[in-house]
Amino acid sequence: MFEDVWKHFDENELTHSAAHHLMAVHELRQRHGYARVSDIAQHLKITKGSVSSAAKHLKERGYIQEDHNRFLELTDRGLQVVWETEATRLTVKKFLSDALGMDDDDADIDACKVEHLVSSEARGRLVGFLRFLFSGDPVATEFLAAFRKALAGADVECKKDISNCLLCDEVCFLQPQLSELHGH
Repeated sequence: MFEDVWKHFDENELTHSAAHHLMAVHELRQRHGYARVSDIAQHLKITKGSVSSAAKHLKERGYIQEDHNRFLELTDRGLQVVWETEATRLTVKKFLSDALGMDDDDADIDACKVEHLVSSEARGRLVGFLRFLFSGDPVATEFLAAFRKALAGADVECKKDISNCLLCDEVCFLQPQLSELHGH
């Protein structure tokens, strides 16, 4: 199964960089009312040449267009990508920080890494999980308290005993050994 799953990564229509170019256009237009190549380059701290190249590609694919002043603006398709990317980033960040207890800065960095890779279905299910988790339902409240207690205790320390682990099957998820990865 894994042999085929990794290929789905290439089915993502946009790269991480392209998604951030779209988000920069959106943010600059919100803040200043316009977005020029030079503004995007300064915002993303990259060269104008890189932005020009990316903008050409995004225009060809229908994510951005130029207005009558030659300022860049998002198409409906580009705006949809920005909305989905931002919604996913915020959802993943909330999960990592509020549910799993990660530091906010670390959660923000990790959420940024995956924001354009998570499917709408996965984001929707994660939102549903978070809604339940923070709903005040006694089961959710009890689960969250027990989970936080387990995180704070030594119970989560890996014992490297795959045969008695409730999560790991063939490979230790926390500390895989090279021999496990090579199947020895």
